[in-house]
Amino acid sequence: MQITTKPFEYTDGKQKCVGYMAWDETYADPKPCVIVNHAWSGLDDFAQQKAVQLAAMGYVGVCLDNYGDGALPETNEEKEALMTGLVSDRKVLLKRLKAGLKAAQALPEVDENAIAALGFCFGGLCTLDIARAGIDLKAAISFHGLLTPSGLPKKKIKAKVLVAHGWDDPMAEPDTVVALGKELTEAGCDWQIHAYGKTTHAFMVEGADSGDGTLKHNEDSERRAWVATQDLLMEVFSDHGIS
Repeated sequence: MQITTKPFEYTDGKQKCVGYMAWDETYADPKPCVIVNHAWSGLDDFAQQKAVQLAAMGYVGVCLDNYGDGALPETNEEKEALMTGLVSDRKVLLKRLKAGLKAAQALPEVDENAIAALGFCFGGLCTLDIARAGIDLKAAISFHGLLTPSGLPKKKIKAKVLVAHGWDDPMAEPDTVVALGKELTEAGCDWQIHAYGKTTHAFMVEGADSGDGTLKHNEDSERRAWVATQDLLMEVFSDHGIS
């Protein structure tokens, strides 16, 4: 196994974006791609390490730069401003996501017809919005994602959807989870929602602890969510010999 990583540039109109990719060079043929949508901190080390982890599993891990310019906001206020600018205009956000998806499909290491996506927090919302747009993803996986509907025209969801969610997450309370289940049912997709008890926001992020119960890493829930993720990816990419 020889994992290689590198940044790559793409554009959304005039906006330059700087993505990041990881793949195992010992595989000669184009491989299934798993897109990683970053959380509100931007395309940081956490997102990059997920791409590397996916590459070690036999996929091409591709992180999108959904803020543009490789932005890495430092303060909570800066993070909130960048995220809110996109969440408040889901049409603009979807355009940015489609640009990233197109760039990923054009990479020579990637099988353009074998794409899945996953994301964390804001990235979970991004992942669900790609699926909501009716784009032909094999799977769409959200970890402690923001679950509010996009408000855009409804399409049939082609992706198999997995939502891994902390039941005590104050950013998406139980009624929002139930509403998402109804939305996914109406969209006619194959969906799963895994709700973990005694689990709040950012449970996948090692070391996360806001001190007030809002953000808290949960080792058990992280492990269970990742096992479910691996299982779904193997299911949707079984014809590529990945197991």
